[in-house]
Amino acid sequence: MEPFRYHVFICDQKKAEGVPGCNASGSERVIDALRRELGARRLMDEVQVTVCGSLGVCERGPNMVVYPEGIWYSGLTPQDVPEIVEKHFQQGQVVERLVNRDAAALAAEIRSNRDKYLAALRAKDAAGALPDDLQEKIRGFQESRVILTAIELDVFSAVGSSAGYHSALRIPHSALPGARAADVAAKIGADARATEMLLNALVAIGLLTKQGEVVRPASRRQGPAGETAGTEGAIYQNTPVAARYFIEGAPDDARAALMHTVHLWQRWSTLSDCVRAGTSVTYEEAAERGDHWTRAFIAAMHRNAAERAPHVVRAVGTGGVERMLDVGGGSGAYSIAFATAGEKLRAELLDLPAVCKLAQGYIEKAGLSGRITTRTGDLRSDDLGSGYDLVFVSAICHMLDEQENLDLIERCRKALKPGGRLVIQDFILEPDKTAPKSAALFSLNMLVGTKHGASYSDPEYAVWMREAGFANVARVRLPGPSGLMIATRV
Repeated sequence: MEPFRYHVFICDQKKAEGVPGCNASGSERVIDALRRELGARRLMDEVQVTVCGSLGVCERGPNMVVYPEGIWYSGLTPQDVPEIVEKHFQQGQVVERLVNRDAAALAAEIRSNRDKYLAALRAKDAAGALPDDLQEKIRGFQESRVILTAIELDVFSAVGSSAGYHSALRIPHSALPGARAADVAAKIGADARATEMLLNALVAIGLLTKQGEVVRPASRRQGPAGETAGTEGAIYQNTPVAARYFIEGAPDDARAALMHTVHLWQRWSTLSDCVRAGTSVTYEEAAERGDHWTRAFIAAMHRNAAERAPHVVRAVGTGGVERMLDVGGGSGAYSIAFATAGEKLRAELLDLPAVCKLAQGYIEKAGLSGRITTRTGDLRSDDLGSGYDLVFVSAICHMLDEQENLDLIERCRKALKPGGRLVIQDFILEPDKTAPKSAALFSLNMLVGTKHGASYSDPEYAVWMREAGFANVARVRLPGPSGLMIATRV
């Protein structure tokens, strides 16, 4: 028994540049068009789409196989998709012009391509060449830096304003505003030639598109208008994902938050020196980093916390919680989430003065000024108060060393009522500290950014909590990179 009327397998394998493959032939656009067409015709519950690796006929791509008939379609374009959906999936008629009917020829071509691929792998291995996936990881910083530079210079806003924001189901890409390289350079105050190179790289990455290029070859002689080598008339446009997240003022604008990642770049460039020294070689106290750093950091933390807060609130619950202390609460995203979930819950957020000022803006925007208050203080040394039902410590422990964490947890215990709970959210490592990968990498983020911070393991948190006088210590795993450690004051 089949759970769907049709099951579609469509190849999207990415191969080395210059090697024929479905992704290089535009399979991403075909997949996007197929999903949008199925959604528009309300066929998602009848047609299952599975993106897969190579189907073996790489030169014919993009390729798609439709079951239960086993029909092989090749050389697809986004323009072919509506016809396939209407005729094949709705009317049961195969689109013959796109079908490979010669099964023997298909099988022979697949075997030939497979043998060529295996021979190439053997030759590469014999030559001692790095595997492609390892090479991609080593050089991955290049694409990252291109995107971060574009964010830092606000290139995407210069290419097209937030009026061009759209989702795939709203405005067609052709209707988006665009700009020439020289215009973008003028807007961002950069060199025109270098800006064009950056824009072309963003096209290669898939965050911009480019249309209408006319190449002017280099010449020792200038033309009548003083022309030089380059392109003329090419228009760059934001792709849907760039328009959604990277344009200033768009509903899902993430640029302010991503500026924190831009700032991290400088720290990570010192990693070798930090490993030699055993600590950050560029460390500054938060108050010394300037308003631009603080705003970007809090914006990034708010964006991350707003996404994770529902999972945390569901796992912790608000039953019996009337007073909550949010230690180092940042933007207040978690206080907002807990107060929203618990009608009787009142939260107090403790953080540095500059952060509390920003948090008040987020709290006011959420309409919770009457139930969430802020208190300035230093979580590393201040008394935390008393009489709380819940003390929440999110993304704090990784900034501290072992003794500082034990001290913080002891002060959290004093702030709780008997039976009150301490909830720590952080990147929690497995006992051998090699997983999850996000937590292991984040530990290095703390090496380059703090004096003695790190990611810590489940057993380490459990020891600190028990030493501080907590019972019922438990780890709660959540979807995503972080988890919870929860304990009860006895």
